[in-house]
Amino acid sequence: MPVRLRKLIGMILIVVLVIVYAMLATTFATLLLATSPWWVHLLYFLLTGLLWILPAMLIIRWMERPAREE
Repeated sequence: MPVRLRKLIGMILIVVLVIVYAMLATTFATLLLATSPWWVHLLYFLLTGLLWILPAMLIIRWMERPAREE
């Protein structure tokens, strides 16, 4: 697969990942953490704010692989 096509697909995947992840994390927080104290909200959003980086790193690593010589 050409590098430019891989980067385009990766960019689209990262945008979709961020949108879906933010919607799921926020929905979960409003449904289950509504009556929790402020420090639970702080820990939750701190954790979920950093957790999306792991799948994004995998996508970026895949995007940056050099093209195979064919």
